[in-house]
Amino acid sequence: MTTRKACTLVFALCLAIPVFLITETTKAQSGEKIDYSMITRIRDEGLNRSQVMDHIIWLSDIYGPRLTGSPAIKQASGWVQKKFTEWKLTNIHEEEWPFGKGWSLVRFDAHMIEPQISPLIGYPKSWTPGTNGRISAEVVYAPIQSEADFQKYQGKLKGKVVLTQPLREVKMLDGRIVLRMNEDETKEAMNTPIPQPRQRPGGPRNLSLEGKLNKFLYDEGVAAVFDRGSDSQSSAGGSDLAWMTQRTDGGTIFVGTGGPRDQNAGKISPSITLAVEHYNRMVRIIEKGVPVKVELNVEAQFHDETAKNGFNLIAEIPGTDLASEIVLIGAHFDSHHSGTGATDNASGSAAMMEALRILTAIGAKPRRTIRIALWGGEEEGLLGSRQYVRDHFGDPAKSERKPEFEQLAAYFNIDNGTGRIRGIWSQGNLAAMKIFEEWIDPLRDLGVTIVSPRSVSSTDHVSLDQMGLPAFQFIQERLEYNSRTHHSNMDVVDRIQRDDMVQMATVTAVFAWNAANRDEKLPRKLR
Repeated sequence: MTTRKACTLVFALCLAIPVFLITETTKAQSGEKIDYSMITRIRDEGLNRSQVMDHIIWLSDIYGPRLTGSPAIKQASGWVQKKFTEWKLTNIHEEEWPFGKGWSLVRFDAHMIEPQISPLIGYPKSWTPGTNGRISAEVVYAPIQSEADFQKYQGKLKGKVVLTQPLREVKMLDGRIVLRMNEDETKEAMNTPIPQPRQRPGGPRNLSLEGKLNKFLYDEGVAAVFDRGSDSQSSAGGSDLAWMTQRTDGGTIFVGTGGPRDQNAGKISPSITLAVEHYNRMVRIIEKGVPVKVELNVEAQFHDETAKNGFNLIAEIPGTDLASEIVLIGAHFDSHHSGTGATDNASGSAAMMEALRILTAIGAKPRRTIRIALWGGEEEGLLGSRQYVRDHFGDPAKSERKPEFEQLAAYFNIDNGTGRIRGIWSQGNLAAMKIFEEWIDPLRDLGVTIVSPRSVSSTDHVSLDQMGLPAFQFIQERLEYNSRTHHSNMDVVDRIQRDDMVQMATVTAVFAWNAANRDEKLPRKLR
């Protein structure tokens, strides 16, 4: 027997252990009914016949990036709907909402051509206009730190490529770049900290100055603006753990939004984020009094909102005796534009898709309807999930509630990259914690061990949690999410960890099944 076959046999025996131990639905000490037989079937299908990587490759390599309002995200939606149809899901549809102008990149290249020729690693920001063809322009360093600096450069920047940020020190990568929860962080996840005002890494951001600076540069007629991105990242994607991660460099760039998508779309200078090493080089050369010149071509396309550019993608496994009640699982479907949106968030979308495929493959007949929602517009401020809440549950700013508010049993969300699920944040819902502690018992061998009281933010479960609905985010291993892939040009399929994705989808399927089949909906927090 080969080593591989021996390992396969051992793995299969491990999967079968729950059947040997208990084959019927069992009532745990808390009163929770656990269907170990069904969980064993879910594990077998999810761990041994996973298709999750195929989903990710289609969503990322073929249809990525999936910027909201772009042609690519609509193409991705069409592919997903075909898969849902193959799996015999029901109620497959898009729910549209107004977003504004879409945007997509057509062409980009940049070279420093003086004092030496050097290709530049960079990426235009989303919603940035093009350069109206290939241009050659002098580069100037204008470190504008306040409105008082505007007068210093007035009338001097027309037709120039402008650098406004100071040099950033590039440190040797000697800290924690790949984050796996150690014992201290596992303990810290169980603490409930006093809420603190959230700030951007590197200190507060002066949005007022940023907007005024953009207008000043546009009015001055600059040819383009280069930046080198932010300095560091903390708690990307919703976890409030005190993990501060050094941003990687070496050609990894972290690209944001470069302009409005309303009637003012395009009224900004072409904006490009460069690799910090290339940005720093130009600043140093200019500071030596040597002229720098670049050749640049940006071609971008804006897409008018002739139809509604925003949408959420919905499908269901219909329930049986409690079919009017809904277990909702979801992840944001959109991405930023600089990579292919693999870890943010094809990983979460693919895991949710695969959870439903697992359940349909084993012929599961849940009591409650299990609905998937793949959200649009998350990157622009949870737009899709907020719209869904207003359409289905009510306005969180008002006291009225729609009938569907009472029908939601639970919502589970994934949006922290490609790392395996370690547990679940309970959003301060202590009653739900007791239930989750029973649910994770047959998943502990897969690394699921944490039920935290903590409330976390910055992703789509917040839209439902703010309504008082039982909405939860899974705890994941961060791996390279904070340091390398989040909103960067390295958010690609090669950063995906297959074994973790297989585990993620399997665990999600178990949670969805448990929520759909317990006698009562999950408890809600007192408001």
